[in-house]
Amino acid sequence: MFDFKVPDGLKNKKVKTKIKEEIEFQEIFLDALSQKKERLAEKKIEVPLTKRVLAGFSTLFLLSLAFLWLKTGQLQILRKEEFSALAQKNSYRVYFQRPTRGVIYDKNFRQLVFNDSSFDFVCNLGDLPREDEEKNKIIDLAAGMVGISSEELKEKIKQEKSDHLLVLENLEHETLLILESKIKNLPGFAVEENIKRSYDSGTLFSHFLGYLGRIEEPELKTLNGYSSLDYIGKTGLEKSYEDVLRGQRGETMVERDVFFQEISRQKVSEAKPGKSLVLWIDSGLQQKATQALQESLKRVGAKSGAVIAMDPKTGGILSLVSLPSFDNNLFFQKLSQEEWQKIYDNPLNPFWNRCISAAYPSGSTIKPLIASAALEEKIISPRQQIYCEGKIEVPNPWFKDQPWIFRDWTTHGWIDMRQAIAESCNVYFYTLGGGYGGIKGLGEERIKKYLNLFNWGELTGIDIPGERKGLIPDKEWKKQHFQNASEKVWLPGDTYNLSIGQGYLSVTPLQVVDAFSAIANGGKLLRPKLVKEIVDENKNVVRELEPEIIRENFIDEANLKVVREGMREAVLYGSSVILNSLPIETAAKTGTAQTSKPGYYHNWVTVFAPYDDPKIVLTVLIENVPEEQVAVLPVAKEILNWYFSGPLAGESH
Repeated sequence: MFDFKVPDGLKNKKVKTKIKEEIEFQEIFLDALSQKKERLAEKKIEVPLTKRVLAGFSTLFLLSLAFLWLKTGQLQILRKEEFSALAQKNSYRVYFQRPTRGVIYDKNFRQLVFNDSSFDFVCNLGDLPREDEEKNKIIDLAAGMVGISSEELKEKIKQEKSDHLLVLENLEHETLLILESKIKNLPGFAVEENIKRSYDSGTLFSHFLGYLGRIEEPELKTLNGYSSLDYIGKTGLEKSYEDVLRGQRGETMVERDVFFQEISRQKVSEAKPGKSLVLWIDSGLQQKATQALQESLKRVGAKSGAVIAMDPKTGGILSLVSLPSFDNNLFFQKLSQEEWQKIYDNPLNPFWNRCISAAYPSGSTIKPLIASAALEEKIISPRQQIYCEGKIEVPNPWFKDQPWIFRDWTTHGWIDMRQAIAESCNVYFYTLGGGYGGIKGLGEERIKKYLNLFNWGELTGIDIPGERKGLIPDKEWKKQHFQNASEKVWLPGDTYNLSIGQGYLSVTPLQVVDAFSAIANGGKLLRPKLVKEIVDENKNVVRELEPEIIRENFIDEANLKVVREGMREAVLYGSSVILNSLPIETAAKTGTAQTSKPGYYHNWVTVFAPYDDPKIVLTVLIENVPEEQVAVLPVAKEILNWYFSGPLAGESH
């Protein structure tokens, strides 16, 4: 900074000092300059701050202090409960004990559903070590023990949204032994006992028992008292009676220190076992109905069908068979994706409960209901005869030379109501439904009204999910259903077809058996039920499910008596005479409905017995029967013969 040059005349000159040292002349000047430089530096440091700068520093300090006070107040006062809960969660952990699930019995206390022990390997995410290195070490060890990759397990943990992760379910015995011996070295991981449901006879009861499955996220959001590791009823009685069967879980609170070591354990509540169900189902009848239906399907070359039996005094479902069926034990077996796909891709859909979820044209099965409506509306008297020449011709307003022709399956001659039911005369019921030959028919609106009263086109409210309403068509439905203007119009032919159970009409086997139960019992339409009573673990009755009447007295008893007599005559000499050899008196009505497949028909029969005091109403349906073979009557005969003549007749029934 300073470029000092010593004059030539002063070079080599020295100054003497008292300490006997000689100092060269230029050193004196250099020392003086150095001291001056230090004084200049001191002056710069000692320059005082301005008032403006001081005010700024003070304001910033006060704002920072105020922010700290406010934040402290927020954390300690406003969010006190939140942070207290988090602190509590860190020191306390609540563990749940699953209750024993209730089982299911048939009417004679034959057990149909069992509980077996199953063990799952789970991860409680909140109990994993907090240090990444230790955490990864534990995850690597756990993954190796159950034969999965560490990366896969870490990704599962990362993606898991709940506090619990199911690592592996239904542990093999060897894996279970290994884990139980090493589980203390795996903080955050546990082996938990779970329920494994097993079902008696697999395919025999699967459509109404249903099955369990792991609870899914949407269910977790709407249901209380479940964890992501729980099973829940998915179909059938397992689903509809989930609240009864499940019971109440128990709770245990565990206190831990900062090192996650257990300090204390306190049981908050005991697990309460679920209640059990006693059904109206007769397992012997179920087995016989299944066998008889299978044999008939094989004999006529059909693939699917249904049998449903009901107690007309209580509404209790005695048997419910849908074929083909499925084994509900499969849901607890380790099947490959290909095996599952094969089941789901089956074109016959074995998971489909045809008794309640499939709707078909009823064919002549509708005729006793049309007869009831006609008598109630005084369209005709029981003894008034109509002449059947095998067809009726109805004028066509658009083409007068091309009348509509509606044919019968044969010529019946003069016939009254009882004979018309017995012989299943189409011409007679065309006349009652659409009108003909001076008799004004019911018309589509009144037909719909009475079919609805018998609960066709409505849900019966049976106590398993999946019921279908079916369809009773009318003018408004047709107008809404079709796009083409000409198809929107309700034609006379629609009414005539509806009168004999053809056209757009569709009903379920459950609706048919329920309607005929009302005919059999004198006019009480009952709500079908599978469950008779609820019992505790000692089989003590907790609650009895009383019969429930949907409606009654909607058809006069005298009119129903005429209909029952017509159904009895069907067995004596008419369309169901094959049943006349049974050991008890029966009444029946058959039906043959056309399908969209030429040459194939849906076959129906509904029977009640004994005739004077009905104890069972039986409906049998077989889909897509080639030609017009006798398919359902042999099934009904075999079932009823067993029911009233078998070794347990009069005891279990």
